[in-house]
Amino acid sequence: MTHIGNVEHILKNGVTHRTSANSNLEYIPIGDNSLIGTRNNFSVPNGRLLGDYIPFYFGYKTPMLYVIQNGFNGVRATSPEDIVYLVTNLESIRQSGINFFYTDGHAIDVLTRFYVPDDVENITNQVDFEATKAVYWKKDDDLDLKRRKEAELLLENDLPAHYINGIIVYSDSAKQMLINGGVKLTIVVKPNYYF
Repeated sequence: MTHIGNVEHILKNGVTHRTSANSNLEYIPIGDNSLIGTRNNFSVPNGRLLGDYIPFYFGYKTPMLYVIQNGFNGVRATSPEDIVYLVTNLESIRQSGINFFYTDGHAIDVLTRFYVPDDVENITNQVDFEATKAVYWKKDDDLDLKRRKEAELLLENDLPAHYINGIIVYSDSAKQMLINGGVKLTIVVKPNYYF
């Protein structure tokens, strides 16, 4: 997920890290700064910092999106019109040689396991894809659902723009804004992916 205002830079430079030579100097943030700070100081299994990785969710309608749309935890509320999903393909990334981890839950949770590219053959036994697609993440009989819903793909390097297969938007007007801005990718309107 990112702000619609970041799409032009992404299509020219790819999805870039904060420390990348191609990073967006006019990047429009929408995330939780306190969580970003935590991630910037959290070590992953190889000793690097989680904040050095580009995160992608496996699902939609995430707890973070709820926070972003509603402005909780000190996050400024962002209209769903201004939030887009960038869609990529794990197998293409794997074949590209871009190094990555993926997790079976929220990356900073103590219960979460990290997996490497060689583990992908077993991803359906590692990531709970029913949880990543769950619309509600609070269940009295499954207290771990929220953690599993937030499973992540974590890219070590910038993701070149040609690995972005499409964009999901909230409305026809958001789609038209991207088209008017010269976006040639497939753009799909899915209001049910938002709150």
